[in-house]
Amino acid sequence: MLVYENEEKNSKAYSLDEEHWHDFTQLFGERGACGGCWCMSWRLRKAEFDAQKGETNKEAMHELVKSGKPIGVLMYVDDVPAGWCAVAPRDEYLRLEKSRVFSRIDDQPVWSISCFFIAKPNRRQGMSSELIQAAISFCKYHKATVIEAYPELPYNADVPGAFLWKGIPSVFEKAGFVETVRRSKWKRMMRYQIQ
Repeated sequence: MLVYENEEKNSKAYSLDEEHWHDFTQLFGERGACGGCWCMSWRLRKAEFDAQKGETNKEAMHELVKSGKPIGVLMYVDDVPAGWCAVAPRDEYLRLEKSRVFSRIDDQPVWSISCFFIAKPNRRQGMSSELIQAAISFCKYHKATVIEAYPELPYNADVPGAFLWKGIPSVFEKAGFVETVRRSKWKRMMRYQIQ
């Protein structure tokens, strides 16, 4: 399902489904994005995640895709897979639910933007902003009313792009997210209210 399109940048985003699975695996590559994660880090207990890094995480993600659950959006530039944003109901993310820093602030049904992965040639070119817009569209389609994000301030200007996988606060601010609570020096908790 097409969830976002920017004709000026020749980019489009689709919800991750079986039709787009091959492109997702192409984007993530043999390493599964970052060290065999396959975007399963937030979904599993740490010990379970560590035990199944690599192919087992890939299979687990594929099972989620086949189940038809909302998982996230896959961005294409010139019809080439270029970026990923994981976004789903917060209760799908086991480790997020158990986090002290990101513990719930209320009982609203929240959707969470948990991570990004952007192909190297597309980094530092505004792709995360586009992915946030695609995620908002995706959440609107699924009748969500509140979206949460958990960006992190870079410790220094030389932080590699792959380590900014939760995004940075300024990009979310530009998209209309506001900070809710701050329980960490570096980590933020932000929300976007869908109108």
